[in-house]
Amino acid sequence: MFDWENLRHFLAVAHAGTLSGAARAMHVDHATVSRRLNALEAELQMSLIERLPRSCRLTPDGKKVLELAKHMETASFDIARLARAQHAPLDGKVALSAPPVLVAHFLAKRLASLRETHPGIQLSLLAQAQQISLSRGEADIALRLVRPKEPSNVARRIGRMPFALYAHKDYARTVPPADWTFIAYDASLADMPQQQWLLKIANGRPMGCTLSDISGHLAAARGGAGVAGLPCFMGDTEGDLVRLEHDGSAFARDIWLVVHRDLRRSKPVRVVMDYIATIVSETPMLTI
Repeated sequence: MFDWENLRHFLAVAHAGTLSGAARAMHVDHATVSRRLNALEAELQMSLIERLPRSCRLTPDGKKVLELAKHMETASFDIARLARAQHAPLDGKVALSAPPVLVAHFLAKRLASLRETHPGIQLSLLAQAQQISLSRGEADIALRLVRPKEPSNVARRIGRMPFALYAHKDYARTVPPADWTFIAYDASLADMPQQQWLLKIANGRPMGCTLSDISGHLAAARGGAGVAGLPCFMGDTEGDLVRLEHDGSAFARDIWLVVHRDLRRSKPVRVVMDYIATIVSETPMLTI
């Protein structure tokens, strides 16, 4: 039998496309990845990777091994989750992935009550705009703004995040709607639903500036840079901002709480899930 650790390093190279990228992912040095890969090829007596000057390319045999190795990796994650769910005490670290807007402007402000009630639980908040894989163990729980489709996950809708237009009160008082300029996302986030909603309302009026995250939109609106589309739980609590009337349609995004089915009965994971659902339900601007 071949060494499973060698196969894990092969998977890292296949995912990263370079030896250096795999080394960073595995938290080892470049030489270790190369040695592990050579050992696997020797064990299997197969050439798996073509080492190019700036990248690595799978051989035909490497592609076949990769597909089988993915199943083995998934099974290893399943075993680890099962063991954790069965034996985890009511303490430990729980990783929660959530959109940056919810981490920075909602969750981070509400950690004290969880610490007071369950001091043994260390909640790790991961501000991630992209979809992460619970199956691969990239987090224990996820908050998502789109309905998840992964069959291995269990999800429920726990809230709804409405948006509205906001501007600094001085801007709203002095600039008529026909002359509004808008604060939008940059081109890399052009397909986001809230961006499409904002552009429809703008209806040809100019984008005064573009920023890549919602915290920047809030700061720009507070500085008088123009009109921003913000979640109401953020905009309504800012004393310098006012909500603006507009002719466009109302807009909101659902909030989904997601966990892998193997971890849903883990005690610390269950505690954090219940806590998240409770604080969302206690926030009027996020209730369904």
